[in-house]
Amino acid sequence: MKKYALLVLFLLITMGCIKEEEKPVRDLGVMNLKALIILMPENFRDEEFRIPKEKLEGSGVNVTVAGLQPGEAKGMLGMTTTPDILIDEISIDDYDVIIVPGGAGSPKYLWNNSDVHNLVREAYEKDKIVASICLSGVVLANSGILEGKNATVFATPESVRILEDKGANYLRQGVVVDGKIITADGPQSAERFADEILRLLASK
Repeated sequence: MKKYALLVLFLLITMGCIKEEEKPVRDLGVMNLKALIILMPENFRDEEFRIPKEKLEGSGVNVTVAGLQPGEAKGMLGMTTTPDILIDEISIDDYDVIIVPGGAGSPKYLWNNSDVHNLVREAYEKDKIVASICLSGVVLANSGILEGKNATVFATPESVRILEDKGANYLRQGVVVDGKIITADGPQSAERFADEILRLLASK
């Protein structure tokens, strides 16, 4: 019976009834490209960090995690990770994309962090991909790169107000891509957010 089942499966494949799996993203040219993730020391949203990191690494992208301070970073849902480097050790020229996950800690640690703003602005000026998700859309707005751009954010009265005050065209959508800027509204959009990052990396 087992031999018969294997024979049927072989015939289905050879006759084209079972389609070949889609080409993995690594075949699109993202191998060995480099991504930088800026991670706050506490209260980052786990999925917004984990899902893009895993998807990028699974596609052959080299991912570096940069922390604001030494030691372990803790997520809102219990995830822990130790950053590879600190943000003052970063040379933005070494990376193809900079990613800023969100979470409840974003207003405290990132919204008004001039060092992070400078990195985001430098990446944008050097034609890198810049991506943020959830409340960290405000980081991009406060860095000055969203003026005249379509963007989204985890919608609170304050976050939406800041985006609009900084000249962004706020869209109530899951993921928004405007040129090389990618924004997403929260953890429910983390998969699509990661896919859009990979798509832009593949088009480099």
